[in-house]
Amino acid sequence: MPRDSDEQPEQRDTAIGNEVSETASWRALTGSDRMDAARGTGTLKDRARRKWLRLGLPAKLLLLTSAFVMLAEVLIFVPSIANYRVTWLSDRLTAARLAALSAEAQPGGSIPQTLRADLLMTAQVKAVAIKKEGQRRMVLPPEQAMSVDAVYDLRRRDWQGLIDEVGTRASLIGDALAVFISGGNRIIRVLGDNGANPDDFIEIVLPEAPLKAVMIRYGLNILGLSIFISLITAALVYLTLSRLLVQPMMRITRSMVHFSEKPEDADRIITPSDRFDEVGIAERELARMQAELSHLLLQKNRLAQLGLAVSKINHDLRNMLANAQLISDRLTQIPDPTVQRFAPKLIASLDRAINFCTDSLKFGRAQEAPPRRELIRLRPLVSEVGDGLGLGAGGARAEEIVWKLDIDPNLRIDADREHLFRVLSNLTRNAVQALEIQAAEKTGPNLLGDIGIKAWREGRRVLVEVRDSGPGVPPMARANLFRAFQGSSRKGGTGLGLAIAYELIATHGGMLELLDSDRGAVFRITMPDRSVN
Repeated sequence: MPRDSDEQPEQRDTAIGNEVSETASWRALTGSDRMDAARGTGTLKDRARRKWLRLGLPAKLLLLTSAFVMLAEVLIFVPSIANYRVTWLSDRLTAARLAALSAEAQPGGSIPQTLRADLLMTAQVKAVAIKKEGQRRMVLPPEQAMSVDAVYDLRRRDWQGLIDEVGTRASLIGDALAVFISGGNRIIRVLGDNGANPDDFIEIVLPEAPLKAVMIRYGLNILGLSIFISLITAALVYLTLSRLLVQPMMRITRSMVHFSEKPEDADRIITPSDRFDEVGIAERELARMQAELSHLLLQKNRLAQLGLAVSKINHDLRNMLANAQLISDRLTQIPDPTVQRFAPKLIASLDRAINFCTDSLKFGRAQEAPPRRELIRLRPLVSEVGDGLGLGAGGARAEEIVWKLDIDPNLRIDADREHLFRVLSNLTRNAVQALEIQAAEKTGPNLLGDIGIKAWREGRRVLVEVRDSGPGVPPMARANLFRAFQGSSRKGGTGLGLAIAYELIATHGGMLELLDSDRGAVFRITMPDRSVN
């Protein structure tokens, strides 16, 4: 009887030869059909990927849950089979140890043939041998000669590290799987401990067929139980995840699709749930974005309709202004000094209004035309703004509003004359309206207040401040101060004046800002000179 695995050189050579032969056959097979196999695999992968992408989220969740649960069951099933095999073989070793003790207890060490057969049948082995005190002897010899196909050593091993322990466990799993792969006709030899001395051992020789039969029964029982547990676990996990994640995500998706069909309809905005997790946050953020988008679209539609109406008004207004210009031209022929003083300004204002209407119809868009910058004297331009609003000496509001100019007559600014006129006119007109609102809210002297414009140069930029003594800008209007239809602080106002002024200054590369002030409102224009290349 062979002693251990080292006593089977022929078997090892055969195993090595079989391994080499199988490897060579595999290489030959893959080498001849490598390209075809690669094409076929690639096609299958593409088809599987397309099918997977077409699946809905619930189907993907169900398949993934089932696959992962089955994978977990496989990871449990395989070690269980390996442990069952070791336990069954250990029972055979224990039975063989008892049979050996019974045989040694016979007087003279002679074992009758009948008793030997009964002991071997009880232990379910073919032969039993022990090694004790350095001597190995056959306690229950086999009835006939036989060849051993495999040797397994189940003796205790000292701890040699985590890697060695993992390797041992993997080897036991491989041995268990080999039982199912084999034909079941193998004869195996098993070595086990025999007492506390590590040099003593017991070895048995037995057929593998009974082991395979009980492992199959055990495997089927475990497999059935695993499938049952897998189905229940997969169903519970699927239902839980579906309710917590999939259904809310599908609800969000349906809301997005439904809202995209008609985003102007506020009834299509999703109603957030009362969840406080990430799904609840996503629902609330989606509802907020949908509400903002719906509001912006409605506002855009109103602006588009307003733009169409303004275009029609501009067209008719231009014709009216053209007629007024023809009449005003005849005023220059009147020799009256007052007429001669104001007629050129009236004609210039009409020309400016006609040009503005023409530009609005020409461009037909919200963007302003690029500025035509030039160095101009600032004080005459500001005086013209005041004259147009009835401010200053001889103006209609000269007794109501004090008009203060703190501008050097030689100060020049690099800007588009028409754009800057519109900016200063809008700011000054807002100041006049603020003083009128303040006067309407309280009774007092005829003097409404004062408006002052101050300008000075700092290096390559000019700063202009428009100041009034009115009530100032309320805090609620500051947030959207330079946004059309949102930044007006006056009832019935549109906020277009400040929005237009801000955009015109921005086209020059400058900045328009509201300064903090203890009294009234102070707007500052920062106008940089053009860069010199």
